Amino acid sequence: MSDALNVTQKLIKSHLVDGEMKAGEEIGIKIDQTLTQDATGTLVMLELEAMNLDEVKTDISCQYVDHNLLQTDNKNPDDHLFLKSAAERFGLWYSRPGNGVSHPVHSEHFAQPGKTLAGSDSHTPASGCLGMFALGAGGLDVAFAIAGEPMYLKMPKVLGVELTGELPDWVSAKDVVLEMLRRYDVKGARGFVIEYFGPGLDQLSTMDRHVIANMGTEMGATTTVFPSDDEVRRFMAQNNREDEWTEITADEGAEYDEYEELDMSEVEPLIALPSSPGNVVPVREVEGKEIYQSYIGSSANPGYRDFWITSEIVKGKRVHDEVSLDVNPTSRQIIQNMVKNGVMLNLIQSGARMHQAGCNGCIGMGQAPASGRNSLRTVPRNFPDRSGTKEDAVFLCSPETAAASALTGKITDPRDLEDLYGMNYPKYEDPEDYIINKEMLMAPPENGEDTELIKGPNISTMPEFDDPSDFEVPVLLKMGDNISTDEILRAGADVLPFRSNIPEISKFSFTVVDENFYERSVEAKEKHGGHVVVAGENYAQGSSREHAAISPRYLGQKAVIAKSYARIGWQNLANFGIIPLEFKNPDDLDGIDQGDHIKIENIKEQLKNGSDITVTNTTKGTTIKTLHTLSGRQLQSLLDGSVINAYKKQKA
Repeated sequence: MSDALNVTQKLIKSHLVDGEMKAGEEIGIKIDQTLTQDATGTLVMLELEAMNLDEVKTDISCQYVDHNLLQTDNKNPDDHLFLKSAAERFGLWYSRPGNGVSHPVHSEHFAQPGKTLAGSDSHTPASGCLGMFALGAGGLDVAFAIAGEPMYLKMPKVLGVELTGELPDWVSAKDVVLEMLRRYDVKGARGFVIEYFGPGLDQLSTMDRHVIANMGTEMGATTTVFPSDDEVRRFMAQNNREDEWTEITADEGAEYDEYEELDMSEVEPLIALPSSPGNVVPVREVEGKEIYQSYIGSSANPGYRDFWITSEIVKGKRVHDEVSLDVNPTSRQIIQNMVKNGVMLNLIQSGARMHQAGCNGCIGMGQAPASGRNSLRTVPRNFPDRSGTKEDAVFLCSPETAAASALTGKITDPRDLEDLYGMNYPKYEDPEDYIINKEMLMAPPENGEDTELIKGPNISTMPEFDDPSDFEVPVLLKMGDNISTDEILRAGADVLPFRSNIPEISKFSFTVVDENFYERSVEAKEKHGGHVVVAGENYAQGSSREHAAISPRYLGQKAVIAKSYARIGWQNLANFGIIPLEFKNPDDLDGIDQGDHIKIENIKEQLKNGSDITVTNTTKGTTIKTLHTLSGRQLQSLLDGSVINAYKKQKA
């Protein structure tokens, strides 16, 4: 490695505690901060309880309540009380319901240049906008980070993206990251950190960078990193935190494993078609399609500017009669500034529907679109059924495109507003006397050791899992490429309230793929002791929710055999004792059919003796070769049945 370091290398080197910085080798890094949200954090708190943790070992750990805000019965409010008691018990900050989405709130008040952050949410890399090394991870990995253990990952390569040129009018940061998705799709950046640099950075505010860093996840990137420069200093000063700012930029002569140039002057309004963030085309190609909904907000477009530009576009006008313009402010602090500066008034007078500060419809928690109608959203992903409407049609776009389309009632290139309404592109400037609000961030007590965990009737304990044994089980599902965790264990208002109850939430496993999967898995567990599933490339992409591993494991899943895996999903499988195998010959997937029986003998010996695992298809009488890419540390945890089992053995 050269003496001249890029930002990614500087951040990793300063936190390296295990391994060498060689691409593909496992490394362990010290974690300074953690972030958990309520859809995944309830499990993290139960894991901390199972680990008998006394108190957090990080500099800062924060528990946010932003996903499960609908209180249609006791489940969500019970979990809010549980999370508050757990934050007090273990020593975490607690962000109350309605305070805002974890990622922008963390950027506003806690994220710090030069630090590391691990979050049980796949969009945690958003804090890379401030010069952090911010990793999304499964909840169990975050629980270990809270307990002071290193975070382990394969040393990534670094994709350097040089930004040049100036953004045209009616084009913004969302279009920049959609252009990256058009080039790299949903798996093109696997194994890489995306690091942005170059003169084009001057065009992007910190929260613009947040938009881009957030959606690096959708390309499969390990994380996204920006330098900490004068713009980051300005942002931190705006939030009364300038004393925490540190400059972090790439050394002169720093190199990248791969290089990409993105001339922002050539970017045009873009849109991702249903149902993948990588299905990107120019807005011009699909303009004219009628829409039902335009949705502004989410962790992918969370800045004050994103709401301001929307309000300026609809100011003095009325939203189309057939369109629901849903506005989801991303923090209480932003709401106060929207009220103070007339942004809220413009939106309300236009006919917009205002919602509380939180994730809301992005995770299928309200604001579901009508059946058979198109929904334009500034959210980060549009996987099938994620919105809460079966067979939905969700498009991803910028606030400018969403606002323009809300006025016309059809997908509209925002540049057309100049002719339609005689409108010039509004030029944004930061408001004076920006309001800072930390009132709903509750600091941990000095000593919470005697705090009792408040568990409602829906909260169960973590199930215990046995170590692996030989098996002959049916293939319950054969799937294609890019199966997301939303398809393995979907989100939504009817599912997520069971996130702290594994027996109940397991009933929703793979229902997006097969509505009868739960019944079939129960039968397979009773008759054969479990099941396996097979799939193509990039299995378990998307959300970091470890329920997508725990629930199938609870239903008896022994292994997954796929052509390749997304990083977090692969790690979650190993954490909970599901063997993540890969086809040595990808064409062997063609020789396995749903319903075939798969046998693996001498499984422990095979795992201990090397990476190759022999798999027999007893239905067809064939044998195939598979492999695993687990480290020695992961392998030992797998042999113990789960990482928690291994941790308990180590402490004992």
